[in-house]
Amino acid sequence: MFMGEYNHTIDAKGRVIIPSRLRESLGEEFVVTKGLDGCLFAYPKEEWSVFEEKLGALPLTNSNARKFSRFFLAGAAMAEVDKQGRILIPPVLREFAALEKEVVLVGVSRRVEIWSKERWETESTFDDVEEIAEHMEGLGL
Repeated sequence: MFMGEYNHTIDAKGRVIIPSRLRESLGEEFVVTKGLDGCLFAYPKEEWSVFEEKLGALPLTNSNARKFSRFFLAGAAMAEVDKQGRILIPPVLREFAALEKEVVLVGVSRRVEIWSKERWETESTFDDVEEIAEHMEGLGL
């Protein structure tokens, strides 16, 4: 399970350090793809396989299912950790998530989210968490 919040910088070549606590579970090679809310999602290979199977099971005849699958699969890339503990984030993913200098890596259960610091500060206010909590009961929480 991933948890925690880590602040780092992305260099001019698009490399970012993956904190050792996250690296332990992500592994030396994992998948990075477009995520929801303007961030990137990083999945260990095993979790990605489970997610990919679910996408593959969606009905091909449903246009929303096709779009949803394209969104995650078209931008997906394998990330390999180098000797310094960094990964290279492809330009298309950096652009999508507006990653320029400061980034925030957030552990969210079975995935890691990679945010631009500016977006994270906007999205992580949690001012409405009490209201959201009330709606979670219907989802089993």
